[in-house]
Amino acid sequence: MIVKVFSSAIIGVDAYPVAVEVDISPGLPQFSTVGLPDVAVRESKDRIKAAIKNSGYPFPKTHVTVNLAPADIKKEGTGFDLPMAVAILAADGTLEPQPAQDYLLVGELSLDGSVKGVPGVLSAAFQARASGKKGIIVPVENAREAAMVQDVGVMPVGNLAEVVEFLSGRRAIEPVVIDAAAVFRQSHQYPFDFKDIRGQEQAKRALEVAAAGSHNVLMIGPPGAGKTMLAQRLPTILPDLTFPEAVETTKIYSVAGLLDRKQAFLATRPFRAPHHSISDAGMVGGGHVPHPGEISLAHQGVLFLDELPEFRKNALESLRQPLEDGTVTISRSLMRTTYPARFMLIAAMNPCICGFYGDPRRACRCSPQQIRQYQGRISGPLLDRIDIHIDVPAVRYRELAARQTAEPSAAIKARIEAARRRQRERLPDHPLFTNARLTDPQLKAFCALDTDSQRLLEMAVDRLGLSARAYTRILKVARTIADLEGEADIRPPHVAEAIQYRTLDRALI
Repeated sequence: MIVKVFSSAIIGVDAYPVAVEVDISPGLPQFSTVGLPDVAVRESKDRIKAAIKNSGYPFPKTHVTVNLAPADIKKEGTGFDLPMAVAILAADGTLEPQPAQDYLLVGELSLDGSVKGVPGVLSAAFQARASGKKGIIVPVENAREAAMVQDVGVMPVGNLAEVVEFLSGRRAIEPVVIDAAAVFRQSHQYPFDFKDIRGQEQAKRALEVAAAGSHNVLMIGPPGAGKTMLAQRLPTILPDLTFPEAVETTKIYSVAGLLDRKQAFLATRPFRAPHHSISDAGMVGGGHVPHPGEISLAHQGVLFLDELPEFRKNALESLRQPLEDGTVTISRSLMRTTYPARFMLIAAMNPCICGFYGDPRRACRCSPQQIRQYQGRISGPLLDRIDIHIDVPAVRYRELAARQTAEPSAAIKARIEAARRRQRERLPDHPLFTNARLTDPQLKAFCALDTDSQRLLEMAVDRLGLSARAYTRILKVARTIADLEGEADIRPPHVAEAIQYRTLDRALI
């Protein structure tokens, strides 16, 4: 007898339907799985046999063939355990096939028959709704995550016996219902605030400009100057995630298996700070079966690279294309996967190996050659893609001891949201538009300069030897500064401030 039930698999961050077909035929006892299964799927036969027997049901003593269709796409993970077990029981006559076909099933089986959580359930729930299924049967620990998708019944199960009894009509399971909008509103909380930072007014101003236009930033300063503290607080002044942005970001974390089961939804902008020993695949994603990397986990948020020159050159150079396109594509022999990667890059570095070059209070022990070599570890093309370079000097004692409270994140955020509104008004058809994404035609339309501004920028380009990309970066930053000031046109003070944010171009000449 042939029985078909339905599950899903992941390509990128989206799910696609998978038909789990089971045929039980006469012959010697054998369990075969076809349809390009990976090792985890092939090993499921032992888990399924033990789970069925330990749940009190007989396992067929004949030839069992399982096909995962479409058969030309590689299947990975343990989420097919539950649908395969249900299909086998339906093919053997333990339960009727029709009720199982009304649901999409995902879940890993333990040897005792309990159902364990799997990654990617949020995407599977969207697929269940798109396929017109009555609902989705998921492990209990994935239930809140799946319930964020409206208009689909989410049936939480703890073991295989519960699934069989539910599909047989002998047990009722109450669907999990969550007010997604309420959960989303209640989750906008950050553990940090800009009011905690003393001093560094210039750096705060630069980060405000960066947040207003979604510009990339490089901070240069000695150890202990507060570069990490500044970066950690940047998400607190960024505009709140919209619901579609939060869903897209949560999908990435769900697919990567990093979603907190208690949280079930990512409503704050992510902040990722990988160690400098990270590999290329860890940074951009990859592996034998592709998985999202740090740049995708930072989607809609901040990617912080501390000690930038210490990162491997290949890992840094792999950032160049995602910084331009906002996506990263990973190609393998059996598949081609694209992950979203629209993030703000915030990098930090010491000015030299010892960290005290240019510090008026500490002597630098590095030779000029060592300083040039250290700064030269960052390629020119990567620097061109970083809009703002700022110096972050050591904080003086009187600033640390001052009792005056610094400006809170909420006040800075209000100015940034006003600047973002002005950017959206210029291009109302692009609701998530920011100045950092200006194209060449848009640059000509919205970044026109008067005579004084042109003369100032020409002088800077000639003296600093700036590239064409650096020139456009200055224009985009100047446009953002004007938006923060509420100005319709770019003025010379806006251009002058934008030029000041290219200090590292001067240092590398």
